[in-house]
Amino acid sequence: MNNRIADGRVKFRHLQCFLAVAQLGGVQKAAESLSITQPAVSKTIAELEAILGVKLFERGRHGAQPTREAQLFMPHANACVLALRQGVGLLAREGGAAAATLEIGMLPTVAASLAPALMKALTARWPRIVVRIATAANAELLERLKSGAIECAIGRLSEPERMIGLAFEQLYNEPLVAVVRAGHPLLASAAPAAELARYPVVLPPFGTLIRQSAEQLLGACGAPPLDSFIEVLSVSVARALALENDAVWFVPLYAAEYDLSAGALARLPLPSAGTDEPVGLVLRTDAQPSPVARTLIDAVRDIARSRFGDAHPHRAPRAARKPGRGKR
Repeated sequence: MNNRIADGRVKFRHLQCFLAVAQLGGVQKAAESLSITQPAVSKTIAELEAILGVKLFERGRHGAQPTREAQLFMPHANACVLALRQGVGLLAREGGAAAATLEIGMLPTVAASLAPALMKALTARWPRIVVRIATAANAELLERLKSGAIECAIGRLSEPERMIGLAFEQLYNEPLVAVVRAGHPLLASAAPAAELARYPVVLPPFGTLIRQSAEQLLGACGAPPLDSFIEVLSVSVARALALENDAVWFVPLYAAEYDLSAGALARLPLPSAGTDEPVGLVLRTDAQPSPVARTLIDAVRDIARSRFGDAHPHRAPRAARKPGRGKR
């Protein structure tokens, strides 16, 4: 690839179009997100390919697939766009105009627990700010972080190959528990594990780390194999099933903390030993956090220390999880 940056031909619109097509998987969706025509997107991508001297996308029935060269280029393009947006946001903040922008990712179960306190702390320091929170499974959060679509994530440690270029900073450990609505018949049962099959069971999706913890919990309590269950990642959907459908919900403890404290949900007396999973900050090793991201990082450390104690090594990046522990 020839060095074509110095001649000034790579423009912001080239990077915007490239990232939109790469992240959305097609020209049509990219055009819609950028509010321009499809021919304009195609022309801009063709210009960028000519400038860089490489093919960036393979176009086929499944949309536009990034080539190897595009995958190499993507984190750097994202970093450029992100840095420019941050700079504009900071100047706007100093001038009392529009807000700074921060894009972060959280596991849905973590967001339910940490987002309220975290946003309160962040907006106290940055009164005019736009925060975009992406909630997704761990694997997707890590990919978004690598591509630069988000600046940091609060998630779980994954396999070494997924953690390349990333650092994990543990905040706390969280056990998995089984919860039901207040007054559920299983709360009065002498052997609730044996009767699980009589009620809807809500599990995390297959391949997630917390699904493995759920299967471990089911095995430890001697529950019979389940012929029927519901897989869902959304906390709000799972919560509704537990409250309205008599479902047994297997969920990380702090995601159900509010409803447990309020008495809307109750824990089933099933053993949760060994189901703890570390939750932590995930950052890119090749990028420095923006000032607003540093505020968020400090805030989440303080919140974790206040709520969960000082037992977590909050400033020591952990090694990646060994292979075979889970996909997400």
